[in-house]
Parts: sequence; C-alpha cells; structure tokens
Amino acid sequence: MRVLILEDDQQLALGLIQTLQNEHYVVDHFDKVQLGLNATSQEHYDLVLLDLGLPDADGFSFLKAFRQHHTTPVLILTARDSIDDKIHGLDLGADDYLPKPFDINELQARMRALLRRSSGQANNTLEYGDVCIDTQSRQVSFQNNPVTLSRREYNLLEVLMQNQGKVMSRTSLEQSLYSWQDDIESNALEVHIHNLRKKIYGKLITTVRGVGYTVITL
Repeated sequence: MRVLILEDDQQLALGLIQTLQNEHYVVDHFDKVQLGLNATSQEHYDLVLLDLGLPDADGFSFLKAFRQHHTTPVLILTARDSIDDKIHGLDLGADDYLPKPFDINELQARMRALLRRSSGQANNTLEYGDVCIDTQSRQVSFQNNPVTLSRREYNLLEVLMQNQGKVMSRTSLEQSLYSWQDDIESNALEVHIHNLRKKIYGKLITTVRGVGYTVITL
C-alpha cells in the first residue's frame, strides 16, 4: 500500500514515515499543497494523510482539487478540532478526520478501515485457495504454514490479492511498491513475482503478456 503524507511538521512527518514503513507501507511525504497535487497527478496512492495547516495553502484547497480527479481515501490529521472544520472537511470529500494529538495505534486502525472499505473487504483477511493474508498483522500463510516474505514481496502479494480478477499493469504495481526516492531496477518486478511463485504457489499469479499480472478469481 502506498501512502501520501502532506504534513509540514517535520518531526511528526518523520515519525509517521518510520512507523508506516515498519508496517510495510510505501510512503511519500511533501510539506506543500502544490507538491502534493503534482505527486498525485503522476502517481497512484492508496491513501492520503492530510494536514490542513500547510505553508503554501490550506489543506482544504488540496482536498477540493484532489476530489475532482480521485476517489482515493483521505484522512485529515490536524490540530483544528472544531465541529465546523470537521463538517467542512467531510463535506469536501474527506473520509475521516482525526484531531492532533492522536494515538498512533488509532491512526493505523483508521487507515486499515479506510483501505478495507476502498477495496471492498469486509475484514482484515484476504484469501485465495490455500493462501491467506492477515492485513493487520501482515502475516502470510500457505496451507496453514507461515510464509516469510520481504516487504516488497508482501506489498505486491497484497495488492494483487486485493484486486483479484483485475489485470494490474506493470506501472501500477511498481507505483504500489516504490516511493519517489526509490531506485527501481528494470527487472525488479519480475524478480518479486518469481520469488512469490517459488514461496507460495506457482500458479497463483498469472502473467498477461504485454499487459501485466493478475490473480484470477476462484
């Protein structure tokens, strides 16, 4: 899962980045509205964490512009806790509103809920035959045996299983695995696919030549 953080408090942003990366999220961070809009016009994000008090413009202006083109969940994180601000944010298209200071465990639970809702999941479990993912604990099992995956192998598997029946292009998969700061080797995606097929189930991931990859719905 790839998350965009728009936050100008550098200490808070660094803490969020470290925490979310430890939980296998791919994270991009910007401290200005325009930089965030530029990023979302070029990259796919699964979730946006939005501060309202940004230096170049109000976060509401980002939300208004963002909602003209994207349905990605947006969770507002802000020191503004008035009812009027909450109502305004939700009416502009925010999916959730969490005042600062907040508990990091509550934030992660709200993020999981938004991601489940956006992908149509009823709970934290993704299953395909004998393959099972617990998206809360980030644990993967095959035939009830635990499987050890790297961070990117896990992220790739989760994205593919959340989109069962859909063909995911190489570009969209790479955007889910890598942030702006990451260098991507030309065959990196193929290596991750190869490793998943070896570790779990060779026929789990189907190659659609010239298009991308898919997990065919059972």
